[in-house]
Amino acid sequence: MAKKREEKFEDALKRLEEIVQRLEGGDLPLEDSLKYFEEGVRLSRFLSGKLEEAEKKVEILLKDEKGKLKAEKFDPEDEEGEGGKGGGQGSLF
Repeated sequence: MAKKREEKFEDALKRLEEIVQRLEGGDLPLEDSLKYFEEGVRLSRFLSGKLEEAEKKVEILLKDEKGKLKAEKFDPEDEEGEGGKGGGQGSLF
């Protein structure tokens, strides 16, 4: 019945920053360094997954040709100048 509490993004990020500082210090024994490295990789994957989830949920509001606001999924690849299906379909305001 002991269920592991779901990790929060901010807590995981803070812990990852602590791990990076310890590893950059360079004064850890090899075994401890490996342990911290493994935890850092796990945290990095967790954080990356959470960011991907958030990105999928983000919507932007665009005005259509008639001036009405419409919600559209945010596609970061469209923002990089590729054009695609979202490029040039109105303005933000």
